[in-house]
Amino acid sequence: MKDEIILANAQLVLPREVIRGHLVIRDGQVAEIGTGATPQGAVDCEGDYVSPGLVELHTDNLERHITPRPKVHWPHHAAIVAHDAELASCGITTVFDAIRVGSITSSERDYRRYARPMADEILAMREAGALKISHHLHLRAETCSETLIEELEEFGPKDRVGIVSLMDHTPGQRQFSDISKFEDYVCGKHGMSREGFETYVQFLYDLNDRLGAKHEQAAVAAAKRYGAVLASHDDTTREQVETSARHGIRVAEFPTTVEAAEACRGAGIDVIMGAPNLVRGGSHSGNVSAGELAELGLLDIISSDYVPSALLLAAVQLGQLHGDMARGMASVTGAPARAAGLHDRGAVAPGQRADLIRFAMRGGVPILRSVMVQGVRVA
Repeated sequence: MKDEIILANAQLVLPREVIRGHLVIRDGQVAEIGTGATPQGAVDCEGDYVSPGLVELHTDNLERHITPRPKVHWPHHAAIVAHDAELASCGITTVFDAIRVGSITSSERDYRRYARPMADEILAMREAGALKISHHLHLRAETCSETLIEELEEFGPKDRVGIVSLMDHTPGQRQFSDISKFEDYVCGKHGMSREGFETYVQFLYDLNDRLGAKHEQAAVAAAKRYGAVLASHDDTTREQVETSARHGIRVAEFPTTVEAAEACRGAGIDVIMGAPNLVRGGSHSGNVSAGELAELGLLDIISSDYVPSALLLAAVQLGQLHGDMARGMASVTGAPARAAGLHDRGAVAPGQRADLIRFAMRGGVPILRSVMVQGVRVA
């Protein structure tokens, strides 16, 4: 058949095992899986792994393309195209583009509003078929901000927002329990003067005292209105996880302690950790390492966070840690797809989208050979 592709002599990464065999792609879906004789006309994968395409729930990569340097703003369409191409080249076939909602306009470190126009551009480019991979919206709700409620009201069910995450970057807790780390972040990365740092911190404390609780409730309500999955961010204590559970949160992004990760497991909340944390062997903020949570059986999903190319490498390393490649790859394929409510992808199985990657291993490092989205090669 003209629209049929057969990949043979491959190590097929199934949900719970890796088998040597072939698969048939038809009409953009996986149609058949087999272990018998190689069908005629098949592509010889030469023993490479064939896995589902990677599913990315949380990435800062789009913002990095929009603002490649502090106070440098790149044209949005060009940034979206570059972001899309980079992810495709890393084996990511589904992404939830993280867009900040909630801005600050009255301090030295202003955050300008951009979420609604950015979402419009992503959605328009998606509808026009201008993007290589599957894009969805992830709204990062900054509770320590001035404009969150107004920005949330600019979105509705028609936008098909996939994820809303509760982000509280008030210094002195969660990710920045160590305020010196927060000082290094805003002064080093964003160019704030050291002299103005204490004034800025007090401004954030006052802002959080005034609006934080109100904004948190508004974000929870907005996620329900959109029909989106609700996520927490940087949970540190058991009490914070208990609050997350009461809100109906299903995914915990980057818990900072073993205590929080254990509480998530008890509450049935999936734990996401960053691929750079796993690859580097620790958190850049000094929080719990992804490797430690993996060894404790408390890591469910890996996100590329701020390094797209780290996602596949981290999944392979997790597979090596467990002695189970299927388990490692599930953390970047089936597990995130299920957590986001996407049931048509994330597995090499009949009826699933033919979002697939082919990679070889050289010196313990995965070498990506090709990337397909619905049976069409995109990288």
